[in-house]
Amino acid sequence: MQKTGTVIVGAGLAGLYAAYLLEKRGIKDIVLLEARETLGGRIASTSPDRPAFPEAEMAGVDLGPSWFWPGFQHQMAELVHVLGLQAFAQFEQGDMLIERSPAMAAQRVQGFVNTPPSMRLKGGMQALTQTLSQSLETTRVLLSHPVDALHLEASHVDVYSQDAQGERLILQAEQVLLAIPPRLAAKLSFSPALPAVLSSQWKNTPTWMAPHAKYVALFDTPFWRDQGLSGEARSLSGPLGEIHDASMPDGKAALFGFFNTPAATRERMGSNALIQACRDQLVRLFGSQAADPDHDIIKDWAYEPYTTTQDDRQASAGQHPTAPANKVDNGDWSGYLIGIGSEWGQQFPGYLAGAVEAAEAGVSALFEKMS
Repeated sequence: MQKTGTVIVGAGLAGLYAAYLLEKRGIKDIVLLEARETLGGRIASTSPDRPAFPEAEMAGVDLGPSWFWPGFQHQMAELVHVLGLQAFAQFEQGDMLIERSPAMAAQRVQGFVNTPPSMRLKGGMQALTQTLSQSLETTRVLLSHPVDALHLEASHVDVYSQDAQGERLILQAEQVLLAIPPRLAAKLSFSPALPAVLSSQWKNTPTWMAPHAKYVALFDTPFWRDQGLSGEARSLSGPLGEIHDASMPDGKAALFGFFNTPAATRERMGSNALIQACRDQLVRLFGSQAADPDHDIIKDWAYEPYTTTQDDRQASAGQHPTAPANKVDNGDWSGYLIGIGSEWGQQFPGYLAGAVEAAEAGVSALFEKMS
């Protein structure tokens, strides 16, 4: 058994940012446990180290969340500024397309520009998590270490994990930050059990993005712009319900779309049939130049075990969740356990900005406990 001060479960944006904040405030004894083989959680972007996208100019198209809004998400905007990252506005110039039926030609209508603008990051949102991870100096980051149990002892928490080879790791921590979705947190084995009301809240908090899947197609040029189109489209017939220009500055041109078909339907169709259906739809909308992308890929978050539960998979993609309570106020677990995943963000639960605000709130709560 190894002793440590703080264990953070999950190395997505919330977990990495919490470790960054703790180090900035002088806390050095931190272990970050990540179940996946890579950092980032729900943040994932195309990059040269992904087999489907081997070339450097293909880097930076987001397979997870793409946007933030500095006009009102001030904590997120400040983090981007402090880390020295380059933001740029989502391309929205030109007309958009409305597809009501595959048998009918898409209707071309005047597009609109969001105010304040939707912003993206050069290099993709993974630039955010990569820069945070590279900024950490003393935090121990252990990948492929899913946590399955937390046992509260007299004055500490035993955190149980297991690596890819099946070797058991037990960390004795003074406090634990849960930087994972509440539904995944509720599935952990707690001894003693969490209060029933809190556990129920966590279990019934939908994980944003969990039912979603994205299709990304890369091209040499953004040919739709030559047609006076923004790349934005809405469709009632699918398989993609919402499409946007995903091109990167100084990189490949790209389109991406959110599926409007349920996760079970996507699974039945299989990736090859889905990709062909997406290509067919792009041709209907944007013409024959869309028929043969240089590369295309589907990222289905509904089948990511460290994002999605069965409850999420069966749900439709709805509104952003309401933040549940992030800690036990009274009783056995009080002072030892705080939820800091995005869904615990009070203003922006489920958004990237929610992860930032939840991490800041969790770190502040830790220091209140210490003072």
